[in-house]
Amino acid sequence: MERRSHDYHRHGTTTLFAALDIATGQVTAALRPKHRHQEFPAFLNQIERTYRHVLDEDGRPVALHLVMDNYAAHKHKNLRAWLADNPRFVVHFTPTHASWMNLVEVWVGIVERQAIRRGVFKSVKDLNAKIRGFIDGWHDRAHPFVWTKTAEQILTKANRPTTSSPRH
Repeated sequence: MERRSHDYHRHGTTTLFAALDIATGQVTAALRPKHRHQEFPAFLNQIERTYRHVLDEDGRPVALHLVMDNYAAHKHKNLRAWLADNPRFVVHFTPTHASWMNLVEVWVGIVERQAIRRGVFKSVKDLNAKIRGFIDGWHDRAHPFVWTKTAEQILTKANRPTTSSPRH
């Protein structure tokens, strides 16, 4: 396993908000300094603007299904109020320790491996530029992800009993 060198110094962090369109592989993304309940509704507004034109056969906006983890910012009362005012958004939470079920996490892993890991970034601005460049390139080659397991295999793994019971 590769490790960072002894003289590695982090020059700051960034938050990547990302929404994966599973039908096309396109990604709507935003980079922010923090991941709090204040920033998240702004990202949801960005998603709404991106998909405003997507309508059903009757000319109504289609539902936008969000698969999210149980991060506190995703459940804050301000976000719940925002979602109540925007019923087009339908939220689904992944089970605890099951972020692998969310395909956007697969995409974030690709970003990490192909754009960030072992990179040298002198500032957050440099890091953000690298991520934005990756996203721009991704859109040129975007494709839907294809599950290699059946729904039954996935659900069996997601619902398997834990082994942390003292009775095992």
